[in-house]
Amino acid sequence: MRIDRVSGLRRLLCLPVAMAAGIITAAAQQPAVAPVPPTLRTAKHVFISNAGADGGLFPHPFSGGQDRAYNQFYAAVKGMGRFDLVSLPSQADLVFELRLLAPNGPSDPNKAKGASDPLPMFRLVIYDGKMHYILWTLTQTIEVAALQKTHDRNFDDALAVLVASLQSLTAKSPS
Repeated sequence: MRIDRVSGLRRLLCLPVAMAAGIITAAAQQPAVAPVPPTLRTAKHVFISNAGADGGLFPHPFSGGQDRAYNQFYAAVKGMGRFDLVSLPSQADLVFELRLLAPNGPSDPNKAKGASDPLPMFRLVIYDGKMHYILWTLTQTIEVAALQKTHDRNFDDALAVLVASLQSLTAKSPS
């Protein structure tokens, strides 16, 4: 009888370990890929919202004005040929809200502790046009530079990467 109890106890204790090992093995074989909301791939009409730019970015380090990012982004999305740009958010399947951020942050250069000066970045928030829920957010940092010309090139490059990410995300699924 004692052998049966020990044997039963061992089985009882080993069961969670065996189950966990099976779950871990299955997870290792099938990497989890979360779904992309289907609206991102099927949307036709888009409204582009200008959420502005934080202060201190124009005219230095970037040339132009507060609407530079919005104007360039609008032209790039229009050039994609993927969406019909509409003039009212109520007409849109998706709303693209673009903002240029100049985040405040630590001025301690000790990157080993995760503290470094944050870089300016573009943040594109994609909303469902009908329900106004956030479906996706893309961010792209703008690299630092010493010269005005290089700052402007880095601005343009970062915006191009953001647009390429958007294009990849919203590409229509093959039929």
